[in-house]
Amino acid sequence: MIKGLHHSAYRCRDSEETRQFYEEFLGLPLVNAFEIAETKTGRKTSVLHSFYQMGDGSFLAFFEAPGYPFDFKDQHDYDLHIALEVDDETLHNMFARGKAQGIDTRGIADHGFIHSIYFRDPNGYVIELSARTASDDVPLAEARSGARQALNAWQTAK
Repeated sequence: MIKGLHHSAYRCRDSEETRQFYEEFLGLPLVNAFEIAETKTGRKTSVLHSFYQMGDGSFLAFFEAPGYPFDFKDQHDYDLHIALEVDDETLHNMFARGKAQGIDTRGIADHGFIHSIYFRDPNGYVIELSARTASDDVPLAEARSGARQALNAWQTAK
């Protein structure tokens, strides 16, 4: 049985600028970082793997891999975004903090079951902070019962 997310890992351009965003701006503590000097197949490499812990014990992780090609670009929300849950007060505080620090900050978007704000990290990834609304439980239960029908309708129509 899958218990939950342990970590989700992404490439980063620079480990220090990534640390500044995730630890200093978002407040996720850097809890582990280590160099990978050899792959499990014995190939020599030089990659830094770093981990930032979230309140539920899971992690966002990054690989800085100089010399390994990777196309860093500003991601579109539909292509890739990392959504992190916060409470409503934190959502509003982070919105103001992002604006005050000159970080591209979008929102507050009302999605019905959540309110969200959006930043772009130094690697081009969209970071969404989401706060559940009071009506979160009811729409999710209703959505679950119709999820398969919505997917089937989409598949038929596209």
